[in-house]
Amino acid sequence: MSPKSIARPTAIMLAVLALAACSAPDFKQPDIATPMAFKESQQPVTASDGTTWKAGQPAEQQPRGEWWLAFNDPVLTQLIGDATAANANLAVAAARVKQARAIAGIAEADRIPQVGVNVGAQRGRPSPVSLNLPQNTNIPPGNIFQANLTASYEVDLFGRVSSNVSAARSDAGASEASYRSVLLSLQADVAQTYFQIRETDAELDALQRTVDLRKETLRLNQSRFDLGDIGEFDLTRSKTALSTSRSEAIGLQRQRVTNEHALAVLLGKPAADFSFGATPLGDNTLMPVIPVGMPSSLLERRPDIAAAQRAMEASNARIGVARAARFPSLLLNADAGGQTGGTVADVFKWSSRSWLLGALLQMPIIDGGRNRNNVIRSEAALEESVSSYRQSVLTAFAEVEDNLAGLRILQEQQAEIDDALTSARRAAALAQNLYDAGETGYLDLLDAQRDLTTVERAAVQLRGSRAVTTVALIRTLGGSWDGAAKTTTSVAPLSDAGNKTLLK
Repeated sequence: MSPKSIARPTAIMLAVLALAACSAPDFKQPDIATPMAFKESQQPVTASDGTTWKAGQPAEQQPRGEWWLAFNDPVLTQLIGDATAANANLAVAAARVKQARAIAGIAEADRIPQVGVNVGAQRGRPSPVSLNLPQNTNIPPGNIFQANLTASYEVDLFGRVSSNVSAARSDAGASEASYRSVLLSLQADVAQTYFQIRETDAELDALQRTVDLRKETLRLNQSRFDLGDIGEFDLTRSKTALSTSRSEAIGLQRQRVTNEHALAVLLGKPAADFSFGATPLGDNTLMPVIPVGMPSSLLERRPDIAAAQRAMEASNARIGVARAARFPSLLLNADAGGQTGGTVADVFKWSSRSWLLGALLQMPIIDGGRNRNNVIRSEAALEESVSSYRQSVLTAFAEVEDNLAGLRILQEQQAEIDDALTSARRAAALAQNLYDAGETGYLDLLDAQRDLTTVERAAVQLRGSRAVTTVALIRTLGGSWDGAAKTTTSVAPLSDAGNKTLLK
C-alpha cells in the first residue's frame, strides 16, 4: 500500500478519536439497590406487567393530583389554594425556574448564526507621515460613514456548544423539580400545621370540659364545707385542681398561637392580620389510607430525587464542555455593507459596497494546566452529584419506611387508647357517684378525673399525630401514589389535572 493510502484513513481515525475524546461521556444511571417492597407495607406490590421491580425514570412532570382532597376538608383545600397563590418561598422558586429556563435559551442561541447590524459615522484627520507624505502637508479632516450587516457562527467541532446546551437544559430541569419540591413541601406544611392547630383545639376543648367540671366540683365542695360536711383539705384540693387545669389550658393557648402564626406565614399573610377559628379535631375524623406502591416508583415521583437526577446529567454534560476547551474552536464570520467618505446617502450606493469573509481557528497550547484541571474538576463534580443522588434515594426510602411504621404504630396505639378512654370514663363516673354518696374521699375522685383528662388528651394527640403522619407519608411519596386513596367515608375524587401553580 502507498503512504498516501495509509495516511488518509489514519488521519480520519485520529480525527474520530479526537472527537470522541473531547465529547461528553455517555450518561450512566447509578446502580441503586432498590428493594422489592417497603418493609412496612407488609406485602410486595406487583406492577401491571407482573413484575415487582422496574427501572425508575424521572417523572417530575407527571400530574401530581390534588392529594389533599382525599381528606374531604374544604377548609384545608382553601388554605392550600391560598398558600399556593401567595407564599413567598414558592415565588422565589418560580423565579429561579424562569432564570434557569432563560439560561438554557441563552445556551440554545449558540446553535444558530448570530446576525447584527453596525451603523456608524467618524470624522478625523490622519497624520501626513502615516500616508507617506511630507510632515508639513496639509490634510483636511474627512468623514467616514458605514453601514454593515455582520454574521458569526461557531462550528461545533468538538461538542462544546451541544454539551453546554445539554447542561443548561438539565439545570433547568433540576430547577423545575426543585420548584415542585418546594410546592409539595408548602402544601404538606400547610396541611400539617392545620391539623396541629385542630389537635390543639381538641385538647383545649377537653381541658375546658375538665375546667367546667372542676368549677362545679369546687362549687359543691364549697357548699359542703360551709355545711361542715367536709374539711378544708378537700376544698383546698379542689381549688388546686381547678387552677392546675386552667394553667394547662393557658399553656396550650401559647402553642396554638405559635402554630397560627406559622400558618399565616405559609399563607403569605402578616401574623397580626390573620386569625383562625377553633375547629377541634373530632374523634370521628377518618384519615385516608394511602397505597404506597413500589419502591422503584418512588424514584419517579419524588421531585427532590428528580432534581438530583437532573443535576447528575448537567454535571455529566459539563465534562464535555471542559474537554472541548482543550481542542481547537472554529469561528466563521462575515461582514457586508457600505463604507464611504462622502455623505450618508453614499453609503448605500453600489460603488460603496464592501464585504469580508473570515474563519478563525484557535487552540490553547500553553495554559498552565488550566483546561486539564477544569476537566478534573468537572469529573469530580459528577462524582459529587452521583453521591448526592444516592443519598437522596436512601433518604427517600427511609422516610417512607419511617412514616409507614409511624402510621402502623399509631394505629395500634389508637386501639389501646380507645379501650383506655372507655375505662377512664366509666371509672370517673363511678368515682363521682361514690363521692356524692359519701362512700369515698375526694382524692379518689380527683385521681379518676385526672386519669380521664390524661387519656382524653392522649387520644386527641394520637388523632393529630395520625393526621400529621398521613400528610408526611404523602409528602415522602412525592405528593402522589399508585391507586386511589381509600377512606371509610365518602371522599371527593382525586383530580388528575395537577396543581394550579405560579409556574407557567
